[in-house]
Amino acid sequence: MPAQTRQDMYDVVIIGGGPGGATTGTLLKKYSPEMRVAILEKERFPRDHVGESQLPPISRVLDEMGVWDKIEAAGFPIKIGATYTWGKTVDPWVFGFIPLSEVKVEPRPGRYDGWRQRTAFQVDRARYDEILLRHAAACGCDVREGTQVREVLHEGDRITGVRLDDGTTIEGRYYIDSSGNAAVIRRQLGVRVDAPTLLRNVAFWDYWSAPGLNNPIYENGTARVLIRSLPYGWLWYIALSADRTSVGLVTPADYYKASGKRPEELYLAALSQEQSVARLLAHAASRGRVESTNDWSYVAERTHGPNWFLVGESLGFADPILAAGLTLTHTCARHCAYTILEIERGNHDRDWLLRQYDDLQRRRVMQHMKFAEYWYSANGCFADIQENCTRIAQEAGLTLDPQEAFRWLSNGGIDDDIGQVAIGGLDLAGIKGVQQRLSHATDSGVKYKIDGKNTLKLNLIGAEKTFVAALRAGRIERVEAYRRGPKTLIATGVYGAVIEALKKTSDVSRFNDLLRDLLGRRLGPADAPLAYRQAIQCLEVMVNDYWVLATFKPGRPALSVSTPSEGELIYSEHLGPPSSRDR
Repeated sequence: MPAQTRQDMYDVVIIGGGPGGATTGTLLKKYSPEMRVAILEKERFPRDHVGESQLPPISRVLDEMGVWDKIEAAGFPIKIGATYTWGKTVDPWVFGFIPLSEVKVEPRPGRYDGWRQRTAFQVDRARYDEILLRHAAACGCDVREGTQVREVLHEGDRITGVRLDDGTTIEGRYYIDSSGNAAVIRRQLGVRVDAPTLLRNVAFWDYWSAPGLNNPIYENGTARVLIRSLPYGWLWYIALSADRTSVGLVTPADYYKASGKRPEELYLAALSQEQSVARLLAHAASRGRVESTNDWSYVAERTHGPNWFLVGESLGFADPILAAGLTLTHTCARHCAYTILEIERGNHDRDWLLRQYDDLQRRRVMQHMKFAEYWYSANGCFADIQENCTRIAQEAGLTLDPQEAFRWLSNGGIDDDIGQVAIGGLDLAGIKGVQQRLSHATDSGVKYKIDGKNTLKLNLIGAEKTFVAALRAGRIERVEAYRRGPKTLIATGVYGAVIEALKKTSDVSRFNDLLRDLLGRRLGPADAPLAYRQAIQCLEVMVNDYWVLATFKPGRPALSVSTPSEGELIYSEHLGPPSSRDR
């Protein structure tokens, strides 16, 4: 090993210059320009990377970073959802972030405004990651490419420095591991990971090109990811431009081993077997290099130490079926930056800040794992997952059949964003719409617990008041919440409006009037209707978790809530959205 040379001192040393490292560094410099931040990246950008599909929460983070306009100017396809062959039928069905009728044909680059705030991108990671890293440098981060960390120096659990290939030692007051699956800090400090799932998949992928390749799947200048189920896994088809696409196969590792086929053989056979993908690629040429990786879900047993944090895939990874990887990374990096900023300000208890980071980030990865298992249960080659989830439910004191067990598990994953009801780009109505599309017998008549009820009683018996972290404009705020057992009820956002209305009345009619009035005064007439729909979904979650007791009393109007089998966001592809069928 080369002899140790000079020591460089920073406030924050970030290992890894991908989206996690670039996001953390950019936000630290935005809100604390005087901080010295180093980003150490072993590769030289641009470089290819898998994981090209995004969800709408990323756009909010990009806007906060001040980089959304640069990403938009790159011309990446606007993602408005996905199409699937998955579940009860072999016919494709569509899931959308927003109704197709709200998509406007506008010149690009566009602004982060209006309907674009509820969309995402499909990105060529070589270009995307480079834009983010160059932006971090422009914001004042000391970006060092071609710089590999060889050793993490530490005394017990406290890091004292990192040693580079050339023998240089870099020191900081904080260290962040955003090195992805390499997990430089996590591995060298011996932090264990838990993989509480039967999903043991492998992925194989390549890139295909042809002039106008993706024109057939563009809709008003936007695109959807194509997910196509196979008897032994599934394919993704992600348009990266009009002429280039990423196509991958995900299959159980055991199936791949038993097949006796080389990755290229298995991959090409899958592409030829799925007719819609085969048609799209009929005149396209591949790059000719099939890559592979393990898609095994995991989460670290802890996310921080005395002066270090795990961010992104070094902290945890959830199966890519929900396209949540980049979302988990960007939002985790944002939370890490906010946590360091608040520790430095000293306005909150340090241990509370660290607990909030650990609790939220581990829970988010676990929730996506659970929801991925629910999704996979509708694919026949993953049937053994059902029995495993029944066992998990029984350990929690519940006696459920496999399908009901999956529904119970998925209900744990609908608080991905504080004060809202969402996971993986789906709100509660979307989750219930997906249930109708999957193959579980008990999902054939998806119902709401609040449907047909007219008396709503807030139930805080046995709950204790607590506080959770809300991230806003570079600061962490302590937001009031209630905790009972493993469940937490946030008293902010639309949840807070529901709680406030329920404290004044238990009558549904009066509750509706109060809720609409509250939301109208707080948000204005333009945003109140959407917030009201979200609030009703929050109410369903509260009833499911016994924060609200819902009953029926004769002689009074009752709530009527349902999810149509054919709606504006989830519908059969050959039929199109209901609003377009009479045209």
